[in-house]
Amino acid sequence: MATAAPPRVGPLLRAWRRRRRLSQLELSVRAQTSARHLSFVETGRSQPSSSMVLRLAEELDVPLRMRNQLLLAAGYAPAYTESPLDAPRMTAVRTAVRQVLEGHEPYPATVVDRAWNIVDSNASLALFTGKVAPELLNQPANALRVSLHPDGLAPHIANLGQWRAHLLGRLRRQIATGLDDTLRELHDELVAYPCTEPEPDVEFPGPADIFVPLRLRHGGGELAFFSTVATFGTPLEVTTAELAIESFFPADAATAAALRGPTPPQ
Repeated sequence: MATAAPPRVGPLLRAWRRRRRLSQLELSVRAQTSARHLSFVETGRSQPSSSMVLRLAEELDVPLRMRNQLLLAAGYAPAYTESPLDAPRMTAVRTAVRQVLEGHEPYPATVVDRAWNIVDSNASLALFTGKVAPELLNQPANALRVSLHPDGLAPHIANLGQWRAHLLGRLRRQIATGLDDTLRELHDELVAYPCTEPEPDVEFPGPADIFVPLRLRHGGGELAFFSTVATFGTPLEVTTAELAIESFFPADAATAAALRGPTPPQ
């Protein structure tokens, strides 16, 4: 039985260059090499050094996980380690993440990996997860699945069409920046979930809008949030590079007052 040939570094680099919409000349200038040499690398006529592979990957903004794949395709060992978050060498990362999560109380915050699986969260995230079917929270719980599944948060989101379009747009942009079949499969699953509300094709702001809010039905009223996403600024390790902390803030005074009350809503 024939087996597929292993990927070659030249075609992989060419695919990344085209994804970034750069010409060979533009990339060669950025990487301080000649367009002729880059052409030879892409066609397999020249074998790049490991430093050249990494230099090209840096200019193409290739994720660390994919940089390791490029190195392997060129015949070199991976340069970037990948450690479980509970590994001893990740103590500083875990500590930093917990400081951010706990410091964000009483507002919800969560940490996700590259596939949007929930890695950690603060206690206030129960405001969201408390409305979700327990089976959706089995590990690995996926933040986008939890948000948009009909047994998840979706029935409680007052602006589901708008929020769903926002999340799917973020996911499509993430897919566009990398080569990840896992994210494509997740996108196809999420798109198939039912939604009876209209979904805007473009996030066009109204007169007073400055962000897309999450409007959550709660206790006969609504809570409104906006979110920010934080990542590690200079990661040199795959797991660390792929972590993202999403922090939710009250979008109006009523929501802030509700969450700062004597007993945070569950």
